[in-house]
Amino acid sequence: MFTIEHDFDATVITLIDEPETAPLQGDVVITAFDDRVVVRQDEPDTDRYSEITLSSRQLAELRAALNLPEGGYRLDRPK
Repeated sequence: MFTIEHDFDATVITLIDEPETAPLQGDVVITAFDDRVVVRQDEPDTDRYSEITLSSRQLAELRAALNLPEGGYRLDRPK
């Protein structure tokens, strides 16, 4: 299950782990700004969370990598 919310300066997507999966993982919150994307996952056994920030370029490379076979790649930058 997931939710999408549009805030003033960001879009927030929350991925909610369903109980039929084992072991249950913490929810993932993705906050997309104009220049970066922040991915945060709550740790269900503690009051802590893990967080990473991707630049727009890194996000574009991740998007491309999901659809490419194994190998090393470099995306051309628009001129």
